[in-house]
Amino acid sequence: MSSEIKLAFAHPSERAEATADGDPFDRISVRDHTVDIEIGAFQAERGVTQRICFNIVVEVRPLTGPIDDDVDRILSYDKVTEAIAFELADERLNLLETLAERVAERILLEPQAMRTFVRIEKLDRGPGALGVEIMRARQHSAPLRAEEEPAPQPELVYLSNAAIASPHLTGWIDQLEASGKPVIFCVGPSEAPAPQVPHKMAQRRIDLLTIEQNAWVLAAKDARCVVVDTRTELDWAMRNGQTCVWAPSKIVLDAVDGPVDPRDAVALAAWFADTFDAPEMIVIGDTAPHDTPVRLRCLSADQTTL
Repeated sequence: MSSEIKLAFAHPSERAEATADGDPFDRISVRDHTVDIEIGAFQAERGVTQRICFNIVVEVRPLTGPIDDDVDRILSYDKVTEAIAFELADERLNLLETLAERVAERILLEPQAMRTFVRIEKLDRGPGALGVEIMRARQHSAPLRAEEEPAPQPELVYLSNAAIASPHLTGWIDQLEASGKPVIFCVGPSEAPAPQVPHKMAQRRIDLLTIEQNAWVLAAKDARCVVVDTRTELDWAMRNGQTCVWAPSKIVLDAVDGPVDPRDAVALAAWFADTFDAPEMIVIGDTAPHDTPVRLRCLSADQTTL
Protein backbone atom coordinates (compact mmCIF):
# COMPACT_ATOMS: atom_id res chain seq x y z
CA MET A 1 0.00 0.00 0.00
CA SER A 2 1.45 3.37 -1.01
CA SER A 3 2.05 5.98 1.64
CA GLU A 4 -0.67 8.20 0.07
CA ILE A 5 -3.30 5.46 0.28
CA LYS A 6 -2.20 4.50 3.77
CA LEU A 7 -2.48 8.09 4.88
CA ALA A 8 -5.90 8.45 3.25
CA PHE A 9 -7.28 5.69 5.47
CA ALA A 10 -5.25 6.59 8.55
CA HIS A 11 -6.75 8.12 11.67
CA PRO A 12 -7.25 11.90 11.45
CA SER A 13 -4.43 12.38 13.95
CA GLU A 14 -1.98 10.93 11.41
CA ARG A 15 -3.44 13.13 8.70
CA ALA A 16 -2.99 16.14 10.95
CA GLU A 17 0.63 15.28 11.65
CA ALA A 18 1.42 14.63 7.98
CA THR A 19 -0.05 17.93 6.84
CA ALA A 20 1.39 20.10 9.60
CA ASP A 21 3.02 23.28 8.29
CA GLY A 22 5.68 25.09 10.26
CA ASP A 23 5.63 24.86 14.03
CA PRO A 24 3.30 22.01 15.02
CA PHE A 25 0.17 22.68 17.03
CA ASP A 26 -0.89 20.72 20.06
CA ARG A 27 -3.65 18.25 19.29
CA ILE A 28 -6.61 16.79 21.14
CA SER A 29 -8.66 13.92 19.76
CA VAL A 30 -11.91 12.08 20.24
CA ARG A 31 -11.80 8.53 18.90
CA ASP A 32 -14.62 6.13 18.06
CA HIS A 33 -17.34 8.30 19.59
CA THR A 34 -20.45 6.38 18.51
CA VAL A 35 -24.06 7.53 18.73
CA ASP A 36 -27.41 6.21 17.47
CA ILE A 37 -29.21 8.80 15.37
CA GLU A 38 -31.66 9.11 12.50
CA ILE A 39 -29.81 10.41 9.44
CA GLY A 40 -29.81 9.78 5.71
CA ALA A 41 -31.32 10.83 2.40
CA PHE A 42 -32.86 7.46 1.53
CA GLN A 43 -36.42 6.61 2.49
CA ALA A 44 -35.16 3.43 4.20
CA GLU A 45 -33.20 5.64 6.61
CA ARG A 46 -36.23 7.57 7.83
CA GLY A 47 -37.92 6.50 11.04
CA VAL A 48 -34.96 4.34 12.11
CA THR A 49 -31.69 5.01 13.88
CA GLN A 50 -28.24 3.85 12.88
CA ARG A 51 -24.81 3.95 14.49
CA ILE A 52 -22.62 6.89 13.50
CA CYS A 53 -18.96 6.96 14.53
CA PHE A 54 -17.00 10.20 14.99
CA ASN A 55 -13.22 10.52 14.96
CA ILE A 56 -12.13 14.11 15.45
CA VAL A 57 -8.77 15.81 15.89
CA VAL A 58 -8.48 19.46 16.87
CA GLU A 59 -5.21 21.34 16.53
CA VAL A 60 -5.00 23.97 19.23
CA ARG A 61 -2.84 26.99 19.80
CA PRO A 62 -0.14 26.09 22.37
CA LEU A 63 -0.63 27.67 25.76
CA THR A 64 1.72 30.33 26.97
CA GLY A 65 2.83 29.97 30.56
CA PRO A 66 2.16 27.06 32.88
CA ILE A 67 -1.08 25.08 32.64
CA ASP A 68 -1.33 25.00 36.44
CA ASP A 69 -3.51 21.90 36.10
CA ASP A 70 -6.40 24.28 35.34
CA VAL A 71 -9.12 22.88 33.08
CA ASP A 72 -10.29 26.38 32.19
CA ARG A 73 -7.00 27.03 30.40
CA ILE A 74 -7.32 24.20 27.90
CA LEU A 75 -9.75 23.19 25.16
CA SER A 76 -11.70 20.41 26.85
CA TYR A 77 -12.70 17.20 25.09
CA ASP A 78 -16.20 18.03 26.25
CA LYS A 79 -16.28 20.94 23.79
CA VAL A 80 -15.85 18.45 20.95
CA THR A 81 -18.54 16.04 22.16
CA GLU A 82 -20.83 19.00 22.93
CA ALA A 83 -20.39 20.25 19.35
CA ILE A 84 -21.48 16.83 18.11
CA ALA A 85 -24.47 16.68 20.45
CA PHE A 86 -25.57 20.24 19.60
CA GLU A 87 -25.60 19.66 15.85
CA LEU A 88 -27.34 16.29 16.17
CA ALA A 89 -30.08 17.91 18.26
CA ASP A 90 -30.48 20.92 15.95
CA GLU A 91 -32.29 19.14 13.11
CA ARG A 92 -32.48 15.86 11.24
CA LEU A 93 -29.94 15.84 8.40
CA ASN A 94 -29.70 13.89 5.17
CA LEU A 95 -25.94 14.09 4.59
CA LEU A 96 -22.87 13.24 6.65
CA GLU A 97 -21.14 16.02 4.71
CA THR A 98 -23.53 18.58 6.18
CA LEU A 99 -23.06 17.21 9.69
CA ALA A 100 -19.27 17.24 9.35
CA GLU A 101 -19.28 20.87 8.17
CA ARG A 102 -21.48 21.99 11.05
CA VAL A 103 -19.48 20.14 13.70
CA ALA A 104 -16.24 21.62 12.32
CA GLU A 105 -17.74 25.13 12.29
CA ARG A 106 -18.83 24.83 15.90
CA ILE A 107 -15.47 23.48 17.08
CA LEU A 108 -13.63 26.32 15.33
CA LEU A 109 -15.61 28.85 17.36
CA GLU A 110 -13.40 27.89 20.30
CA PRO A 111 -10.63 30.52 20.59
CA GLN A 112 -7.84 27.94 20.88
CA ALA A 113 -8.98 25.77 17.94
CA MET A 114 -6.91 26.40 14.80
CA ARG A 115 -7.66 23.42 12.57
CA THR A 116 -9.90 20.37 12.84
CA PHE A 117 -10.20 17.03 11.10
CA VAL A 118 -13.65 15.47 11.27
CA ARG A 119 -14.32 11.90 10.14
CA ILE A 120 -17.88 10.55 10.38
CA GLU A 121 -18.85 7.01 9.40
CA LYS A 122 -22.08 5.06 9.12
CA LEU A 123 -21.56 1.63 10.65
CA ASP A 124 -24.84 -0.07 9.71
CA ARG A 125 -25.26 0.65 5.99
CA GLY A 126 -23.12 -2.21 4.73
CA PRO A 127 -20.45 -4.75 5.65
CA GLY A 128 -17.96 -1.95 6.31
CA ALA A 129 -17.93 1.67 7.41
CA LEU A 130 -19.17 4.35 4.98
CA GLY A 131 -18.10 7.86 5.73
CA VAL A 132 -16.64 11.26 4.97
CA GLU A 133 -13.68 13.20 6.30
CA ILE A 134 -13.08 16.94 6.10
CA MET A 135 -10.40 19.33 7.28
CA ARG A 136 -11.27 22.91 8.13
CA ALA A 137 -8.99 25.68 9.36
CA ARG A 138 -9.99 28.76 11.33
CA GLN A 139 -9.44 31.20 8.46
CA HIS A 140 -11.71 29.10 6.25
CA SER A 141 -14.46 28.64 8.80
CA ALA A 142 -17.79 30.27 7.94
CA PRO A 143 -19.71 32.05 10.71
CA LEU A 144 -22.08 29.77 12.57
CA ARG A 145 -25.71 29.97 11.47
CA ALA A 146 -26.81 30.96 14.97
CA GLU A 147 -24.57 34.04 14.80
CA GLU A 148 -26.11 35.39 11.61
CA GLU A 149 -28.33 38.45 11.82
CA PRO A 150 -31.66 37.17 13.14
CA ALA A 151 -34.68 37.28 10.88
CA PRO A 152 -37.57 39.58 11.88
CA GLN A 153 -40.16 38.16 14.30
CA PRO A 154 -43.04 36.87 12.13
CA GLU A 155 -46.77 37.05 12.69
CA LEU A 156 -48.01 33.44 12.77
CA VAL A 157 -51.63 32.96 11.69
CA TYR A 158 -53.60 29.71 11.49
CA LEU A 159 -56.52 29.71 9.04
CA SER A 160 -59.33 27.17 9.28
CA ASN A 161 -61.11 26.02 6.13
CA ALA A 162 -63.90 28.47 6.93
CA ALA A 163 -61.32 31.25 7.15
CA ILE A 164 -59.74 30.27 3.83
CA ALA A 165 -63.18 30.45 2.20
CA SER A 166 -64.12 33.70 3.95
CA PRO A 167 -64.79 36.84 1.90
CA HIS A 168 -62.74 38.69 4.55
CA LEU A 169 -59.50 36.87 3.63
CA THR A 170 -58.09 39.65 1.44
CA GLY A 171 -58.87 42.23 4.11
CA TRP A 172 -57.12 40.16 6.79
CA ILE A 173 -54.00 39.88 4.65
CA ASP A 174 -54.10 43.66 4.07
CA GLN A 175 -54.29 44.26 7.83
CA LEU A 176 -51.51 41.80 8.63
CA GLU A 177 -49.15 43.22 6.01
CA ALA A 178 -49.88 46.75 7.23
CA SER A 179 -48.46 45.80 10.63
CA GLY A 180 -44.99 45.67 9.10
CA LYS A 181 -44.26 42.17 10.38
CA PRO A 182 -43.58 39.25 8.03
CA VAL A 183 -46.63 36.97 7.87
CA ILE A 184 -46.64 33.17 7.86
CA PHE A 185 -49.95 31.37 7.40
CA CYS A 186 -50.54 27.82 8.59
CA VAL A 187 -53.49 25.73 7.48
CA GLY A 188 -55.02 22.37 8.23
CA PRO A 189 -56.22 19.61 5.89
CA SER A 190 -59.11 20.15 3.50
CA GLU A 191 -62.60 18.88 4.28
CA ALA A 192 -62.11 15.85 2.02
CA PRO A 193 -61.07 12.80 4.09
CA ALA A 194 -57.46 11.73 3.66
CA PRO A 195 -56.66 8.15 2.59
CA GLN A 196 -56.10 5.82 5.56
CA VAL A 197 -53.36 3.18 5.54
CA PRO A 198 -52.16 0.78 8.26
CA HIS A 199 -48.52 1.97 8.06
CA LYS A 200 -47.79 4.76 10.62
CA MET A 201 -44.96 6.45 8.73
CA ALA A 202 -46.91 6.38 5.46
CA GLN A 203 -50.00 7.76 7.19
CA ARG A 204 -47.94 10.57 8.69
CA ARG A 205 -46.75 11.60 5.24
CA ILE A 206 -50.26 11.40 3.79
CA ASP A 207 -51.61 13.62 6.59
CA LEU A 208 -48.85 16.17 5.99
CA LEU A 209 -49.50 16.15 2.25
CA THR A 210 -53.20 16.85 2.77
CA ILE A 211 -52.19 19.99 4.67
CA GLU A 212 -49.87 20.99 1.83
CA GLN A 213 -52.71 20.56 -0.69
CA ASN A 214 -54.72 23.05 1.35
CA ALA A 215 -51.74 25.41 1.43
CA TRP A 216 -51.92 25.56 -2.36
CA VAL A 217 -55.65 26.23 -2.15
CA LEU A 218 -54.87 29.29 -0.01
CA ALA A 219 -52.12 30.36 -2.43
CA ALA A 220 -54.66 30.29 -5.25
CA LYS A 221 -56.93 32.67 -3.29
CA ASP A 222 -54.36 35.49 -3.09
CA ALA A 223 -51.18 35.89 -5.15
CA ARG A 224 -49.35 37.37 -2.16
CA CYS A 225 -49.44 33.97 -0.39
CA VAL A 226 -46.41 31.95 -1.50
CA VAL A 227 -46.09 28.31 -0.41
CA VAL A 228 -42.69 27.51 1.14
CA ASP A 229 -41.37 24.35 2.74
CA THR A 230 -37.81 25.05 3.93
CA ARG A 231 -36.42 27.17 6.74
CA THR A 232 -34.06 28.84 4.26
CA GLU A 233 -37.02 30.00 2.14
CA LEU A 234 -38.85 31.19 5.25
CA ASP A 235 -35.85 33.19 6.45
CA TRP A 236 -35.46 34.79 3.01
CA ALA A 237 -39.17 35.58 2.82
CA MET A 238 -39.19 37.20 6.26
CA ARG A 239 -36.22 39.39 5.39
CA ASN A 240 -37.83 40.44 2.11
CA GLY A 241 -41.42 41.08 3.17
CA GLN A 242 -42.99 38.07 1.42
CA THR A 243 -46.16 36.57 2.89
CA CYS A 244 -45.79 32.79 3.21
CA VAL A 245 -47.94 29.71 3.55
CA TRP A 246 -46.16 26.91 5.41
CA ALA A 247 -45.97 23.50 3.72
CA PRO A 248 -45.02 21.35 6.73
CA SER A 249 -43.63 18.05 5.40
CA LYS A 250 -39.91 18.81 5.19
CA ILE A 251 -39.54 20.73 8.45
CA VAL A 252 -41.66 18.25 10.43
CA LEU A 253 -39.93 15.17 9.01
CA ASP A 254 -36.47 16.71 9.49
CA ALA A 255 -37.12 17.84 13.08
CA VAL A 256 -35.39 15.88 15.83
CA ASP A 257 -38.31 16.44 18.21
CA GLY A 258 -41.10 17.11 15.72
CA PRO A 259 -44.76 16.26 16.36
CA VAL A 260 -45.52 12.60 15.74
CA ASP A 261 -49.20 13.06 14.81
CA PRO A 262 -49.89 15.99 12.44
CA ARG A 263 -53.67 15.47 12.38
CA ASP A 264 -54.21 18.10 15.09
CA ALA A 265 -53.42 20.92 12.70
CA VAL A 266 -53.71 23.77 15.22
CA ALA A 267 -51.31 22.01 17.61
CA LEU A 268 -48.94 21.39 14.69
CA ALA A 269 -49.04 25.09 13.78
CA ALA A 270 -48.44 26.03 17.43
CA TRP A 271 -45.38 23.76 17.50
CA PHE A 272 -44.14 25.52 14.35
CA ALA A 273 -44.76 28.93 15.93
CA ASP A 274 -42.76 27.83 18.96
CA THR A 275 -39.73 27.16 16.74
CA PHE A 276 -39.70 30.93 16.08
CA ASP A 277 -40.05 31.71 19.81
CA ALA A 278 -43.30 33.45 18.86
CA PRO A 279 -45.14 34.90 21.87
CA GLU A 280 -48.53 34.09 20.31
CA MET A 281 -50.31 32.76 17.24
CA ILE A 282 -53.60 34.03 15.82
CA VAL A 283 -56.15 31.27 15.13
CA ILE A 284 -59.01 32.27 12.82
CA GLY A 285 -62.08 30.06 12.71
CA ASP A 286 -60.98 27.27 15.02
CA THR A 287 -60.64 26.48 18.71
CA ALA A 288 -57.43 26.26 20.70
CA PRO A 289 -56.20 22.85 21.87
CA HIS A 290 -54.92 22.40 25.41
CA ASP A 291 -51.27 22.75 26.42
CA THR A 292 -49.85 24.46 23.35
CA PRO A 293 -46.28 25.84 23.60
CA VAL A 294 -47.40 29.35 22.56
CA ARG A 295 -50.36 31.53 23.49
CA LEU A 296 -53.22 31.31 20.99
CA ARG A 297 -55.56 34.21 20.20
CA CYS A 298 -58.73 32.76 18.69
CA LEU A 299 -60.87 34.86 16.36
CA SER A 300 -64.08 34.17 14.50
CA ALA A 301 -64.04 33.62 10.75
CA ASP A 302 -66.88 36.13 10.52
CA GLN A 303 -65.09 39.18 11.90
CA THR A 304 -63.63 41.73 9.57
CA THR A 305 -60.81 43.12 11.76
CA LEU A 306 -58.02 41.24 13.50
